[in-house]
Amino acid sequence: MSQVYPRNFSHIGISVPDLEKAVEFYTQVMGWYVIMAPTDIVEDDSAIGEMCTDVFGAGWKRFRIAHLSTGDRIGVELFQFDNQTNPDNNFEYWKTGVFHFCVQDPDVEGLADKIVAAGGKRRMEKPRYYYPGEKPYRMIYMEDPFGNIVEIYSHSYELIYSAGAYQE
Repeated sequence: MSQVYPRNFSHIGISVPDLEKAVEFYTQVMGWYVIMAPTDIVEDDSAIGEMCTDVFGAGWKRFRIAHLSTGDRIGVELFQFDNQTNPDNNFEYWKTGVFHFCVQDPDVEGLADKIVAAGGKRRMEKPRYYYPGEKPYRMIYMEDPFGNIVEIYSHSYELIYSAGAYQE
């Protein structure tokens, strides 16, 4: 039996309705940086075209993509597809799949305010404490301006949950 070890997280792909506005939001509000500017990808027999056909199936025609990176070197692919749909409520947590991603900022409230100022919205009225009166660990759920769900943690995932978080 081969040894199992924790793999590193490489990147996440996020669909958005307007690539330029998303690049602006994620660089100006989240502080991420562009590692590949917005680029058009077309369905053809190039290496990237064939790779995308393997993933999306034939008939995808074209999309736009930009690559960003977070402060801890996690990649963020932003996709804008021609047939993009934007549901009124993108918070379908009960469905299988990724329903949010989380960023860490010690100024949870400040980042939440920046997201709102940039056109996003709060999913929670105010941040909540994991250990009220005991530890400063806070979190809040937000929505980016494109309807993607973003959670903000004040401290690292490991620090919050290694203390038991909400176990009795």
